[in-house]
Amino acid sequence: MHTPESEAHRRDAADPGHRHLFHVPPAEGGRHPDVAYLAGNSLGLQPRATRDELVADLDAWRRLGVEGHLEAERAWLPYHELLTAPAARLVGALPTETVVMNSLTVNLHLLMVSFYRPAGERTTIVIEDSAFPSDSYAVRSQARFHGLDPGATVVRLKPRPGSDTLGTQDVLDYLAREGHTVALLLLGGVNYLTGELMDIPAITAAGRAAGAVVGWDLAHAAGNVPLALHDWDVDFAAWCSYKYLNSGPGALGGVFVHERHHGDPSLPRFEGWWSTEAATRFEMTPVSRPPATVEAWQISNPPIFAMGPVRTSLELFDSVGMPALRERSLRLTGWLEELLDEVTPGRPLTVVTPRDPARRGCQLSVRIGTGSANELTKRLRHEHGVIADAREPDIVRFAPVPLYSTYHDCWRVADALAATVPVSARSEPGLRAPQSRTEGGHSR
Repeated sequence: MHTPESEAHRRDAADPGHRHLFHVPPAEGGRHPDVAYLAGNSLGLQPRATRDELVADLDAWRRLGVEGHLEAERAWLPYHELLTAPAARLVGALPTETVVMNSLTVNLHLLMVSFYRPAGERTTIVIEDSAFPSDSYAVRSQARFHGLDPGATVVRLKPRPGSDTLGTQDVLDYLAREGHTVALLLLGGVNYLTGELMDIPAITAAGRAAGAVVGWDLAHAAGNVPLALHDWDVDFAAWCSYKYLNSGPGALGGVFVHERHHGDPSLPRFEGWWSTEAATRFEMTPVSRPPATVEAWQISNPPIFAMGPVRTSLELFDSVGMPALRERSLRLTGWLEELLDEVTPGRPLTVVTPRDPARRGCQLSVRIGTGSANELTKRLRHEHGVIADAREPDIVRFAPVPLYSTYHDCWRVADALAATVPVSARSEPGLRAPQSRTEGGHSR
């Protein structure tokens, strides 16, 4: 490492971020009290405000029982409405287009009930080849549900030879050739494996021009990059809240449906108690009267104790603002890239995330040329207090999250890699060979 540790401290003093608002896990040992947490793309850290807010909701249940539906300080019956406006601001949507509900894959299925309508030659579902497995499982099961062969129905777009990432032009070229066969285009806004940010507006425009419905999985985009779903004319989108939105493991997800689809009687939907107009909900009639908003896609009453952490997190994003977070993200990720450029030459390490800052979020994925990704992340954690995320067989993901990551965290990543991964062609002072082989892993 040529860059001194003091430079990281200097940058943190000038650009401190909001780490003080989060609980950072302690390191297991060594000279750093806290871990360098670079796994927020798998599970975000806990905001300090979350515990008290969650306890307040629990106390309302203790004090009020069933009357909490209307008499709690944050009444349970309309609780989800507290999340609507900040969620809409986060993804660039109208409040009538946004609702927080369920988990990501459940929401994708509910949306595909409405928006995957195979007919004639237009039956194809297009995803990226490196889509997260649950998306692959979901679209294949939707094809089977419609009596179609998933192997023939689901098209997996691959990067061109010699590239690790699927370029926007690759998608546009496919749509130009085969768009007449595409019923649904469903891609990840930011690819979970490589960290690549897709050109959402350009791909959406091309997909819709080809006659396809265009949906986006924003699991790695919401809270990571600025979004403008309404203005980009996206048909639908879904996201989770446990990564960059820091709402806890298994947190509720969010849904966007463009207003042009609201109230469309030709769209099939599954319905439940919360699908009907709130004003008529307690009339207990047998026929639903859905509102002409995204709330028509709701089914069940919301889980209150799961909504509180999402509300707390969205308040943080409202307070700081996505433009400021994106600017800090570009600075942090750019500096981590500079540091990795110092340590990767001569080592079996290759950054596969696009170098263009406009084509990535706050993630750099590193391919390791020897050993296993799980083994390396275990060593980074136990020997250096660096928590990263492994994707077997050979990808380690580092996410410098602008809310709470620091420049010192980035420096520690590079320093740990230099100390853990030996130079292949020659020996340098201070480097050591791997000593242990263990296993580990994280969620999506």
